[in-house]
Amino acid sequence: MKTISLKTRQPVEFIDITEQVAQAVTESKVRDGLCTVFVPHTTAGLTINENADPDVREDIIAVLNKLIPAAGAYRHLEGNSHAHIKSSLLGHSHTVIVQGGEMQLGTWQGIYFCEFDGPRSREVWVRITRSGQHDA
Repeated sequence: MKTISLKTRQPVEFIDITEQVAQAVTESKVRDGLCTVFVPHTTAGLTINENADPDVREDIIAVLNKLIPAAGAYRHLEGNSHAHIKSSLLGHSHTVIVQGGEMQLGTWQGIYFCEFDGPRSREVWVRITRSGQHDA
């Protein structure tokens, strides 16, 4: 397992981690298998989405903030219920096929760490497993 350490700078931001995950796949030397990316935080998440136009990320953030505003009639005393809800909607893990030693993402796809309660120090865990065998 590889850990990617991040320091977020904004209360809400998406950080492209595609290259760090691809590096973990390369280092694993797994040719064919699966790459699982997992976020061990309750106020952050992951998404796989377009990485060609940064406006897509900003649009997603804007809609999430509109649907789930920071200020609301939330009961959680810590004041970050909006972050927990956004995290739950996006989810905490994604699995990507590894073939020929490379992740099989679509032409425009990238992997994004999604911060909803920043700035903070965060981790992303990456585990690569060979097809039909135990992890590498």
